[in-house]
Amino acid sequence: MRSILLTAALLVGLAPAAMATEEAPPALSWQDCQDGFQCSTAKVPLDYDQPSGTKIDLALIRLPATDPAKRIGSLFVNFGGPGASGVDRLRARGKWEWLFSSELRARFDVVSWDPRGIGRSATVRCFDSVEEQQSFLNSIPVYPDTAAEEPAFYDSYREFVRRCEQRSGDLLDHVSSANTARDLDQLRKAVGDKKLTYHGISYGTHLGAIYANMFPDKVRALAFDGSLDFIGNATGHGDQGTTVPLDTRQDVPRGVAETFDQFLKLCAASAQCAFAGGDLNQKWADLVAKVTASPVTTPDGRFDRVSLISTVWDGMAQPDTWQGIAQVLQRVWEAPASLTASADYVSNRFEGFNAVQCSDSNFPRDPAAYSKYGRSEDQRVPYWGRAVVFDMMACAFWQGRDDDRYTGPWNRWTSAPILFINSRFDPSTPLHGARDGAAEMARTGFLTVEGYGHTSMYVRSTCAEKVKREYLFTGVLPAQKTCGIDKSPFA
Repeated sequence: MRSILLTAALLVGLAPAAMATEEAPPALSWQDCQDGFQCSTAKVPLDYDQPSGTKIDLALIRLPATDPAKRIGSLFVNFGGPGASGVDRLRARGKWEWLFSSELRARFDVVSWDPRGIGRSATVRCFDSVEEQQSFLNSIPVYPDTAAEEPAFYDSYREFVRRCEQRSGDLLDHVSSANTARDLDQLRKAVGDKKLTYHGISYGTHLGAIYANMFPDKVRALAFDGSLDFIGNATGHGDQGTTVPLDTRQDVPRGVAETFDQFLKLCAASAQCAFAGGDLNQKWADLVAKVTASPVTTPDGRFDRVSLISTVWDGMAQPDTWQGIAQVLQRVWEAPASLTASADYVSNRFEGFNAVQCSDSNFPRDPAAYSKYGRSEDQRVPYWGRAVVFDMMACAFWQGRDDDRYTGPWNRWTSAPILFINSRFDPSTPLHGARDGAAEMARTGFLTVEGYGHTSMYVRSTCAEKVKREYLFTGVLPAQKTCGIDKSPFA
């Protein structure tokens, strides 16, 4: 009922939290912070229903336009996650030519920020120290490999949620993407832009879609790069929100399987691929069987079935790493069985991811639903289906609830059209889901990159950057519908 009332209020423009953003924007004081970047802090309301109440700080960073005379305005960037620090990622990636070309950086101040709950902005904490964080999170497998492992897996996430509630308390009720969209509108006004120019990557497309529907008259140009199915992500279609795990209902396993199939095909055809030789589908099956029977250790770490599958799944997102993934697979193939382990975990990305995602979306609350789909998905999409079922397990037990979260509508008429960009073989935001997301919105165009991997951060395409750049300059959708990539992963 709450979401129905909220949707109705948004439809007639009466949502109190949205109205609250009409207050004066935060004052920004930009200071040099090395390598040509400038940093600042913005104060925004913790709760937009009480705009004069508690304020929180948001950390910002920008790379000023290199040609001020031709400057268009600010290009806000959300690099995805949720959970990733926008400050750190812009500092690391802001000068990647295939992502933000020199031509683009000449015309825009490129701006990013740590969204509420993440990084340096009102940080969600679930542990008292990095040591405690690493010890606890490294004790939980990426997913339970068998039904017998599921009860302990569920108990670990119940304990994780308890620790988050104990240490972050009321903050967990205010970290939805709807509130981050309200923050973004405040930041837009703070930099002096009448309308928003935005590049949303992966989860950043969901944030952008919320912004576009909450502030449809403030859209100048929004580029959605590696998009979600917004209905599927927020509530699910039909009754899926309470019955089907989130990435299962978005059919991420299909995207992973299709991308991995391309990995094997390209590897088989390349003399540069370390894993090449023989029938690679059979070699992969034999490799999984090998580590299932007895884990092996290589210089890359210890590999059992879960760690091998999760390592490859992660690697499929970045085609620049496919050579390295092939080498890892070959070393595991050649290694004798043995035992050791090592792992690493830093920042609050895991905590931030769950805090935002569990606020934004509906999830099944009964662990039995995950056990059920763990069985059926293992049969439907071998290797990848079961892994995906459990990838947001904390949300089954999460108690934080943001009454101002956004669940639709998704098709409000925006003041400018929106450009979607997606690679054909994306293991994280599959092409079929991106097309669904584009169809859910009112004014969209679509560019398909004929490549492999997740978003233009990792899929290098000079063509796609140029198409995106021209759209961001003009706000006009391109006539071009496809782009190639700069090189094959095994070139």
